[in-house]
Amino acid sequence: METTGIDFIFKIAAIGIITAVLYQLLKNAQREELALMTSIAGLVVVLLMLVREINVLFTTIKSLFGL
Repeated sequence: METTGIDFIFKIAAIGIITAVLYQLLKNAQREELALMTSIAGLVVVLLMLVREINVLFTTIKSLFGL
């Protein structure tokens, strides 16, 4: 299932919002270590999503130019 550009942006925004809310909740509960781990996990998830999309981009470019 392919996602459109706007769906991809919405997914990243949703992950960012959820991560920010969890970070604030954990920080207010005096769990700074877990808050930091949550924000790092959100960042890793988004980076993995971006790597997948960049792979699709390079595959499309390779097939376009016949490389």
